[in-house]
Amino acid sequence: MPFEPVQPEKLSQAVIRQIEQLILRGILRPGDRLPPERDLADRLAVSRPSLREALADLQDSGLLVSRAGSGVFVADVLGSAFSPALKRLFADHDEAVDDYLAFRRDMEGLAAERAARAATDTDLKVIDAIFRKMERGGAEPAEEARRDADFHMAIIEASHNVIMLHMMRSMYDLLRDGVFYNRRIMFAQRTTRAALLDQHRAINAALQARDPDGARAAVEAHLAYVAKAQAASRRDAAHEAIAAKRHAHELDR
Repeated sequence: MPFEPVQPEKLSQAVIRQIEQLILRGILRPGDRLPPERDLADRLAVSRPSLREALADLQDSGLLVSRAGSGVFVADVLGSAFSPALKRLFADHDEAVDDYLAFRRDMEGLAAERAARAATDTDLKVIDAIFRKMERGGAEPAEEARRDADFHMAIIEASHNVIMLHMMRSMYDLLRDGVFYNRRIMFAQRTTRAALLDQHRAINAALQARDPDGARAAVEAHLAYVAKAQAASRRDAAHEAIAAKRHAHELDR
């Protein structure tokens, strides 16, 4: 018979499994600091030696990192997803921006469709709460850009696909670092800001109504608008560069 004796699980293994799940589900994120050892042991209801053993194993596996005098943090497990050379290549070629937005349109459209079906009521409350912050406004462009990223990541999280979650988080990290374009510039423009808010309102409404097709269409329309705005920005910058040369030449005549 294909049975084996059941082995009692060490407490440290149970701790490892719980922390791994929190990282896998994106609840613990790269850079998050774990509670101090005493507090964490109390929360997990394990001894400090068992906790230390678990944390040591997680550090050996590369999921956690200890910083002297600061504590234990979730490792930047996606930090090597894109090499510095590849980031520079992306930043230097406009076609990377177009491909990035096309990729996001496809992936986020699918995520929104999945979220409309799979999201829990609490997932939808999170998405709506972030949108309400966007709707209230009053934030600086940098803060508006952060809320925008939070909104889109909340949709990815609500799709409940852990592979998509970690892949898209790495893509958002590139966007946050300004590899593809500067989100803050977009949010600094009044007409663009109003249009973006309307687009996010449509996405949120479709999700709250649990309308998969509507949610996907709203996300695709939003990212198509972003792609068009970025193309117009690049065109205007190129035209201005040519105009500047003409002006300089005219002054020299």
